[in-house]
Amino acid sequence: MRPIHFILAIAIVVAVSAGRAEDDVDTLPAQDAARTWLVAVDAGAYGKSWDTSSEIFQKAIKRDDWEKTLVTARGQLGSAGARKTRLVQFTRNLPNVPEGEYVVIQYETAFENRAAIETVTPVKEKDGTWRVAGYFIK
Repeated sequence: MRPIHFILAIAIVVAVSAGRAEDDVDTLPAQDAARTWLVAVDAGAYGKSWDTSSEIFQKAIKRDDWEKTLVTARGQLGSAGARKTRLVQFTRNLPNVPEGEYVVIQYETAFENRAAIETVTPVKEKDGTWRVAGYFIK
């Protein structure tokens, strides 16, 4: 085998293995954390949702500001109804946050006043616990 072909073969094996490593990550604990967190948000316990969120989340927004933001955003939507998982994707890199283990989860949610896409992003913290690092409604 020519040296260049051998190097290309190794590079391809490494690239495929790296891709599979992310595919093999168990995202269920992150999904469980997201669902538990959403229960608090759906119940209007916005302060509790902040209290149980990740360090990244808490550094990004103050508790009072989070509560005010959700009162406005969720108030316009009304009560959350059926929620269908649309996407679950593990990643180590997201914009504007430190490298880590993240799971981006999108839900199609039927709110009382209109449907929306919710994106909940848990991060695996230093203690091994998955906590929500981001939440967006579109």
